[in-house]
Amino acid sequence: MERHCDNAMKVAAYLDKHPLIETVNYPGLAYHPQYQLARRQMSKFGAMLSFEIKGGVEAGRAVMNNVKLCSLAVSLGDTETLIQHPASMTHSPVPREERLKAGISDGLVRLSVGLEDAEDIIADLGQALAALQS
Repeated sequence: MERHCDNAMKVAAYLDKHPLIETVNYPGLAYHPQYQLARRQMSKFGAMLSFEIKGGVEAGRAVMNNVKLCSLAVSLGDTETLIQHPASMTHSPVPREERLKAGISDGLVRLSVGLEDAEDIIADLGQALAALQS
């Protein structure tokens, strides 16, 4: 778990600075609303994170179609990095208004960070995000 958590922190920090990312939801980031609680309760901040891509459903789908290392999955939790776009996958039957009320935006992507080298995960996400700009 230590490697999962360390990798997730590095990936979250990378995404937090990326111009195509609106927000990163990860309790290890100091601005997260539950950061202080997580610090008190946990020695590390976990391997699950989500982020909002600018561009909505189309951008979310494009990232899913362009990742090479990250595996597309509906269930999150493995030694490999798993990624999903709820608006076009698990929550696609849910009306948009209901998804938004539940905090599932059109551009939300969920990531379960695996044990691969963090730089490889970051490079994969980087090239998938770069494809949005071309």
